[in-house]
Amino acid sequence: MDQISKTNAPVLDNFWMPFTANRQFKAAPRMLASAEGMYYTDVDGNRVLDGTAGLWCCNAGHGRKKISQAVERQLSTMDFAPTFQMGHPIAFDFAARLAKIAPGGADAKLDRIFFTGSGSESVDTALKIAIAYQRAIGQGTRTRIIGREKGYHGVGFGGISVGGLVNNRRMFPQIPADHMRHTLDVERNAFTKGLPDHGVELADDLERLVQLHGAETIAAVIVEPMSGSAGVILPPKGYLGKLRATADKYGILLIFDEVITGFGRLGTSFATDYFGVVPDLVTTAKGLTNGTIPMGAVFASRKVHDGLMVGPENAIELFHGYTYSGHPVACAAGIATLDIYEEEELLTRAAELSDQWQEALHSLKGHPHVTDIRNLGLVGAVELAPRNGAPGTRAYDVFIDCFSKGLLIRVTGDIIALSPPLIVEKSEIEAIVSKIGDALKRVA
Repeated sequence: MDQISKTNAPVLDNFWMPFTANRQFKAAPRMLASAEGMYYTDVDGNRVLDGTAGLWCCNAGHGRKKISQAVERQLSTMDFAPTFQMGHPIAFDFAARLAKIAPGGADAKLDRIFFTGSGSESVDTALKIAIAYQRAIGQGTRTRIIGREKGYHGVGFGGISVGGLVNNRRMFPQIPADHMRHTLDVERNAFTKGLPDHGVELADDLERLVQLHGAETIAAVIVEPMSGSAGVILPPKGYLGKLRATADKYGILLIFDEVITGFGRLGTSFATDYFGVVPDLVTTAKGLTNGTIPMGAVFASRKVHDGLMVGPENAIELFHGYTYSGHPVACAAGIATLDIYEEEELLTRAAELSDQWQEALHSLKGHPHVTDIRNLGLVGAVELAPRNGAPGTRAYDVFIDCFSKGLLIRVTGDIIALSPPLIVEKSEIEAIVSKIGDALKRVA
């Protein structure tokens, strides 16, 4: 691949970049040109170790020939076909493959798949399905959704409404929603290895909101089993089970947002399996196609799906969908991705590496500015003390330092978030932690 030199650098003005300080970035751009395995290569030819699986999505690493060949074959066979009142075999094939590994296993019956184009679309789809289901079973007053502070559920109007990140919400109107408190408690749980011991009582917030609004107004509650985008916030032991029990008590659907945790991130196919708590709907994307082609999928329980299969058989049951729902090229990428996960046993690899990952991360305890370290599966966070009057700048400087030394990390506020591809080797775990440790020593 030809590298982009400084003499033929792209014009930067036209691309309005997402979730980016555009003026800051364009003054000193960081440009990636190619990727293979665990590494990117930047436009200057420098190798960059991927500590974030792209953006939580390239679980099988980069440059997978099996996926690119499947995409090429499908493009040559049929580039697009509609799924409104029409069908094509590969969408049904992919749904059947996903049903075989559906969250919770066969007994959970979360095997009805609605395809979307992204995680944001998956969330808004799940919210609409939940409200439509309640209406279909005669509970039409249930239109409110309960989310959680610090939750991230994409950037659709539904997702920002149930999400709990203020900068995503402050400019925009929202659907009816309320929020439980988040579970981040550094004071009681700092430097816990794995799930925190303290905070299960925070699940009682759902009961409190039922008493405030009335169960008859609440359609569903949505949570990330493990919050990624807000800085790797883990559920206290017993927390998710308690939410499930309260939701059942009041006829409220439980939605797990597994856009990040789905497809092996915690050492099981889904976080649903890791925690042993079965929701009614599960949102996915990212690792669904290894990040190669944009796609999402909502796993719905048969109870929810069948609740909407009512009325005349010639009537549309759910007035919802997208032009690219079940896109044939995305389905081809997804099937190839599942083949790789199965052949290389990647969906359980995080469980094999989790102990080493945990010990390596926690070796950063005592480094300058480190106030907490959190980990689960192959996910980790290193929280830093903020600079006085300049929150977020210290972690950003660590991000820049790491990139200059050949490591890609992600930062949110003053939290370093890590989620390497599931193909990571032990030597690469050591390199990730070593580079971060060195950066922490250099950054004031």
